[in-house]
Amino acid sequence: MLRIYTRTDDKLVPFDMDKSTSLPIWLDLISPTADEVNQVENMLDVEVPSRAEMEEIELSARLYAENGALFMTLTALAKLDTDEPIKTPITFILKDQTLVTVRYAEPKPFLAYMNRAQRPKGAPHKSGEEIMLGLIEAMIDRTADALERIGNETDGLSRSIFKTAQAKTKANVKTHDLENVISLIGHKAELLTMVQESLVSIARLTAYYAAADETNDDRESRHLVRLIQRDALSLGEHARALSARLGFLLDATLGAINLEQNQIIKIFSVAAVVFLPPTLVASIYGMNFAIMPELNWTLGYPWAIGLMALSALVPFLYFKRKGWL
Repeated sequence: MLRIYTRTDDKLVPFDMDKSTSLPIWLDLISPTADEVNQVENMLDVEVPSRAEMEEIELSARLYAENGALFMTLTALAKLDTDEPIKTPITFILKDQTLVTVRYAEPKPFLAYMNRAQRPKGAPHKSGEEIMLGLIEAMIDRTADALERIGNETDGLSRSIFKTAQAKTKANVKTHDLENVISLIGHKAELLTMVQESLVSIARLTAYYAAADETNDDRESRHLVRLIQRDALSLGEHARALSARLGFLLDATLGAINLEQNQIIKIFSVAAVVFLPPTLVASIYGMNFAIMPELNWTLGYPWAIGLMALSALVPFLYFKRKGWL
């Protein structure tokens, strides 16, 4: 899909190639076909990178200048509101006053920016540069919202874990509940890793653009670039702090599971010790000897039963007094 926009009456509007001889301000390629790519390449005399090239991780393959245009690729996030967020590369091609974006997903920041820019006096869009910075700023805002949500969910997980650990009855600790907690922690840790990768790519892109655009005298755009860099760095630090906290919660959850398992093992160990003396008594009186003192004794059977009960009761009371039970 190819969406083409131009600026009219202080807002973005669809560009009609049949009625205009000037270049549009923004060409948005979404999962483009070969014909759409050729159309953009012929219009701007640039070579649009393929999806495989966009997904390369080398810095030289993501940030470079060619034929008077800047090619900048970052890692964006999509479907952040779902259980299966994804990473997707987005390439910005900036040539003169025209911006080309190449993407294979529909991140919400793009829709939010377009909705604002299509209203009078909405998002800044005087040039392709302003559109690119506005889109990146919208991604930063979206990422900040995601980090805030992860932080709140992490607070809930923390309260849940330590409330369970401090329960009066240790039987309240359920292994399957803690296993669900581990699954949630793993999901959030994976999302944080994706967020950090996206923020790093944004910081690299803005640093490259600031260095490549040193001759630009537009103070407002340079200020916006510095603001985006600062936000990306601060959000990256916040994401790393959340990752460390999730690591602590994971250790605490595994510790709670180990405590529960140790408690179960302790119960079995105590039960084995408690029933060992009765087993010894029963084994003695189960020996097939012709002469045994209690063999013909009328009270021999209740004596043996009582002795087994007493031998079980004594270690149980001892363990109870020591606080081992």
